[in-house]
Amino acid sequence: MTRKVADCRKYPSETNCSLTLTGEEDEVVRAANEHAASVHGHENGPELREQIRGMLEDEKASA
Repeated sequence: MTRKVADCRKYPSETNCSLTLTGEEDEVVRAANEHAASVHGHENGPELREQIRGMLEDEKASA
């Protein structure tokens, strides 16, 4: 299974957040959702989780 990446550095924020999450898709969506709500003030819910899921990228294989 391909691991997924959520990288806050790719999205503008007032906090200049540098958090990057990597793992299986459901793990990353769950953690990114909690982070977005607690740190960035987004409303925790299904819509946010779907937005996050749509922004995930595949982890690049390391050399």
